[in-house]
Amino acid sequence: MFLSITGYSSNAKVIMQNDPTLDPKYLGKISADFVKVAEQLKEAAYQIRKRNFSEYPIFPISKEDIPIGQLLYEKGKMTNEWNYYASFLEEFEQRELVAEKEAFKQAYKDADEFCCLFIVDREFTNFVFIPYPVD
Repeated sequence: MFLSITGYSSNAKVIMQNDPTLDPKYLGKISADFVKVAEQLKEAAYQIRKRNFSEYPIFPISKEDIPIGQLLYEKGKMTNEWNYYASFLEEFEQRELVAEKEAFKQAYKDADEFCCLFIVDREFTNFVFIPYPVD
């Protein structure tokens, strides 16, 4: 599947899993930023499911503006380095970012325990599941 977002292009994988070739330092930077907004994203995922928008919340993140989802947290607002958006599977389907809905659903992890991030960056564009911090 080919993904094209202004200024970015990458082969996005339909089967969502943490990429074993992803640089651990890069993933560490994303994780460190994610921790700053994790509680709010977990609540947003709960509300998306509770209000029946979707059973599959997705949070696109990017350092630049992207046309996917609704902006939740602008970079710098919570000392975060990334913009965080709220979206869900159905929007990704409409935008043809997910070609195989059933494969996506099978690969999707428990939304109470993991956050589904869609990272859009020049170095990396893909889905990544990050566990929510344990209290």
